[in-house]
Amino acid sequence: MMRIPLRSCCIFRSFISQKQTLDTQQRGLSGAAMRLVQFRRTGDGDDIRVGVEQGEGLNVVDLKAFDSSMPSTVRELLQLGDKGLDCAQRALASGQFVVERANIQLLSPILAPEKVVCVGMNYRDHCLEQNAPIPEEPIIFSKFPSAITGPYGDIILPPESQEVDWEVELAFVIGRRGKHIKEEDALSHVAGFAVANDVSARDWQFKRNGKQWLLSKTFDSFCPLGPALVTIDAVKGERERGGGRRQSDPHNLGIRCLVNGDTVQSSNTSQMIFKTAALIAWVSKFVTLTPGDVFLTGTPPGVGVFRNPPVFLKRGDVVECQIDQIGSIINKVV
Repeated sequence: MMRIPLRSCCIFRSFISQKQTLDTQQRGLSGAAMRLVQFRRTGDGDDIRVGVEQGEGLNVVDLKAFDSSMPSTVRELLQLGDKGLDCAQRALASGQFVVERANIQLLSPILAPEKVVCVGMNYRDHCLEQNAPIPEEPIIFSKFPSAITGPYGDIILPPESQEVDWEVELAFVIGRRGKHIKEEDALSHVAGFAVANDVSARDWQFKRNGKQWLLSKTFDSFCPLGPALVTIDAVKGERERGGGRRQSDPHNLGIRCLVNGDTVQSSNTSQMIFKTAALIAWVSKFVTLTPGDVFLTGTPPGVGVFRNPPVFLKRGDVVECQIDQIGSIINKVV
């Protein structure tokens, strides 16, 4: 019988340990591929439920019906850590307590987060369209959480602005609390991804309020979000692992915005300058990130304000934001 030298065993164990650590760093909380949603059942009044989609646009498993100890919001579910996500995975696998899609109203997957963190000028091609230099560090601003509306909710044109614009964005949600998070550990703090529209009042952004961005970005309904919180293992990009198996990669996805059916933005998340891990590491230098915090990661070129002549939204317009593997949100302007 061949004996393996002790030194070789130690090296092998070290290699396995490092690989397991790397795998953990490259995935989110539970490692499960799921699409988490918040919804109301028809006829249930204002009761909010947490569900797991059986697939994009398909029926939904009611998590609280599966396990009555589970909370009624995704944010509370994330606060449970792996316990909550493991229960959601079991509920999905059970195939029980399924609610027909036609019998629900889909809400934003996160309501009332502690923070909505936004990133400006974070697509190379968006910088090029306005002849702006590539930022050397992330440009951070925020929206108030009250700006969030659902994936099919209305965008309300405020009388205070005549220049309301669209911005399709990849959003991600924090799933694990942290401060001073290392970039190599950052993805383990991500619960999942969603589609967002960073609706913006350009007159307030560029001409009013000292050109501070907050008010221009935070009118009610200026943050459509959804349609689901898609866990990192369910977001499969175009790169391949050895053996042909797809690798989770939210930074290689097609991203588009359509207004009244016409494509106005079309790019790829590979154009992002500061990607998810870098943004988490940067922002967590300044603030503690908590489960449910929402990040909007910037928009590609094609916004209305930089068109010639500029184009802005008007009542009756329909805005659809799409990201491959995640889904689409469709919002009417009223």
